[in-house]
Amino acid sequence: MTRALSPFLVPILAAAVLMLSAACGRTDLSELEVGDRIVTPTITGVEAQKIKIVGSSTVSPFATAVAEQFGAVTEWPTPIVETTGTGGGFKAFCLGTGPSQPSISDASRPIKAGELALCAANGVNNPAEIRVGYDGIVIANSKAGPDFDITKAELYRALAMELPDGEGGFVTNPYKSWNEVSPTLPDEPILVFGPPPTSGTRDAFVELGMELGALDDPQMAALSDEDETAFLQRARTIRTDGAWIDFGENDAAVVQALTKTPTAIGILGFSFLEQNSDRVKAGRLSGISPDFVHIKDGAYGLSRMLFIYVKRENLGVVPGIAEFVEEFVSDGAMGTDGYLLDKGLIPLTDEDRAAEQVKAADLNAEPKD
Repeated sequence: MTRALSPFLVPILAAAVLMLSAACGRTDLSELEVGDRIVTPTITGVEAQKIKIVGSSTVSPFATAVAEQFGAVTEWPTPIVETTGTGGGFKAFCLGTGPSQPSISDASRPIKAGELALCAANGVNNPAEIRVGYDGIVIANSKAGPDFDITKAELYRALAMELPDGEGGFVTNPYKSWNEVSPTLPDEPILVFGPPPTSGTRDAFVELGMELGALDDPQMAALSDEDETAFLQRARTIRTDGAWIDFGENDAAVVQALTKTPTAIGILGFSFLEQNSDRVKAGRLSGISPDFVHIKDGAYGLSRMLFIYVKRENLGVVPGIAEFVEEFVSDGAMGTDGYLLDKGLIPLTDEDRAAEQVKAADLNAEPKD
């Protein structure tokens, strides 16, 4: 039989769990398991005043670098950055307002209409969208593995759950190895370590890669004209037979797995490739490499914009939010010689960066309730 904890022990054990959670790098302290009970700690003082940031695993390293700089050179404490994936970040961001709620959501795609509706239902209205730079979705593998030069059509044929049969129907994806998809690809099993459905990287990969690749098939192109909803469902649904493995929101774990499985490929953000170029390499997409120049000018076909979203309702509640955003978009952070370039960020044009700096200044000028 489980014995209830003495009320005198609960505060002591809660404090112990808090210290253990901090030592393990845990950032979500909203509920703590103590024996057979859930203790909700009261967060006061400096901790309650910290800016809380959630969202994209791709944007997280940039947000963390800015947070560390912000905490070091300003009067405000270092913001808390938690990696949840873009979708998970928006869900948390939209749950409400106040100092206990996230004030900023990192995102590797624009916010969706359904997410804006969730925000509005919980009093989060018109969050400010700030562009912070570009990123490329990289098809990476171990430096010990084969070289890849793949097209979007080949990505679709390799990874879609069902493929057209050429007679108006569909069949379960039959391909087991890359060279069955195309003789120009390696003679290796199809094995992809990819992000989960909550990830903005996953969203961008299926929209920019598989969806566009599907249009190369005449039957899928015709379906797109006849029934766009059915086309999108077919084009974006990834196979679940083991060829694709959801690998969570930790791109660093994908890199580690690739080094141990040289025949596998991983779907990563460009910044993680830059930081791990001693261990992994990038494949080409239709002959184009995912480098700084090709991602910025759009020649690389899996390029995307990165964002942060700011909760206006928290501007007068959590100190330093507008100033943090100003630091993020500053020339010193994301300019052509900014410290975020060392983290793999591909910068906006000077004109676009200036536009985001105006948005940040406007946030600072907004009335604080």
